[in-house]
Amino acid sequence: MATHNPEAWNSLLQQLQARTDAAKAMGGEDKIARQHSRNRQTARERIDILCDSASFSEIGALAGGNHPGGAAAVPGDGLVGGTGRVHGRSVVVMAEDFTVKGGSIGHPNAAKRARLVRMAAEQQLPLVLMLDGAGERATNGSERYPVAPGDLQLVADLKGQVPVVTLVMGTSAGHGALTGMFADLIIMTAGSAMFTAGPPLVKAALGIDATAEELGGAQMHTAESGVAHNLANSEAEAVAMARYFLSMLPARAGGKVPESREAPAAQPRAVDQLMTLIPPQVNLAYDMRDVLQELVDSQTLFELQPAYGRTMIVALARIGGVACMIVANQPAVMAGAITAAGAYKATHFIDVAAAFGLPLLSLLDNPGVLPGAASEREGVLRAAGQMFAAQRRYRGRKVVATLRKAFGFGSSVMGMNPWDRQTISLALPSVTLGGVPAIGGAEATRASAEESAQMQELQSGAWVPADAMAFDKVIAPGELRNEIIQALYLD
Repeated sequence: MATHNPEAWNSLLQQLQARTDAAKAMGGEDKIARQHSRNRQTARERIDILCDSASFSEIGALAGGNHPGGAAAVPGDGLVGGTGRVHGRSVVVMAEDFTVKGGSIGHPNAAKRARLVRMAAEQQLPLVLMLDGAGERATNGSERYPVAPGDLQLVADLKGQVPVVTLVMGTSAGHGALTGMFADLIIMTAGSAMFTAGPPLVKAALGIDATAEELGGAQMHTAESGVAHNLANSEAEAVAMARYFLSMLPARAGGKVPESREAPAAQPRAVDQLMTLIPPQVNLAYDMRDVLQELVDSQTLFELQPAYGRTMIVALARIGGVACMIVANQPAVMAGAITAAGAYKATHFIDVAAAFGLPLLSLLDNPGVLPGAASEREGVLRAAGQMFAAQRRYRGRKVVATLRKAFGFGSSVMGMNPWDRQTISLALPSVTLGGVPAIGGAEATRASAEESAQMQELQSGAWVPADAMAFDKVIAPGELRNEIIQALYLD
């Protein structure tokens, strides 16, 4: 009898191979060619460029291949997922397959999503979502979901536990787009779109004709709505951003922050160029990005959400080899005033830094919270309040450097409050502080000429606040990088 075992196994293995080949064929040659004609890659090609070579191990490839009612097989049920490695560290990845029913979510698809997100939670692995799908499949209405809770709840539960990155690489609607909103970093490729409901549903429900770009285009979401963080010109650039972001964070909350202290770019050095870049006069503009390039290790600066809330710069970088989150005012845009958009952006990434133990570097040069009717209508008070609360919640290594001006709540939301858990509080001799700017503030407070002059004198220079220990150190600009490194290296 045992002599027949190999024949029986061979039959089963042939079936397994045939079913696996059908799943890997995705939507077939014609639909794959159509995907390529849009300058978009397939789900499997996207995973290949995300993961280290030969590291991807697929899970659930046969889902959708054996419908209980006898319906035709749906390769992978429109989703490819599994585990892989990014810079040598394990991640969970799932990619919607637009070539199979538009990447829509059927019941096996939903079960696979839930399994993969559970794996990320249970094994404490970062999660990468690649979105290019139509949301719920129209045929789902006749059946109940067999899996609960679904991936929407499970991804929400991951917040602050492991890094989550969303890549929108096509048109993402409904359930998929909602799931992607829980990510720490959301990247959209040029020409992609993301919305709760697409043009046909908007037309049917509201009678409004709108294109996918108008409803949720990448440019709009990264520059206006703030729903997404970074815009990539290509899928390769989007994946490179995701890989770099993951390399700068520990794999899980409580993990070790990535460091490379021995790298040549990490070595201490003077930054005397700051005296050329930063004018000591507070009414002159300069570009904070130039300052950051001097302060951070070369080739490590990655700006986050650059087109949104442009008075605030948020970035990941290494300083002295230590991965850090940087929050800096941008004097080149509206003098660096705190706007609602800038505060919302900063709040999100301060919370990311807090969740994963990244040191937080705050660089101050702002005239306060932006006043005016338009700013108030945008909710600047609430946004600034949320940013202040995020600063207060933060319990990691916080380095605060005041470069020039910092007025009123604008100093508080940036973490300059004296003795506010800073590892070090630094200032350049050019700082100008106060509850309100002396110019304009005197009129607002109905101060006399003598009082106004006194305000200007007190706000000139770092000497008064240094005398009161509002700063730990007043330093020359060229010393700033090395002082930051010394604080980051404290054990």
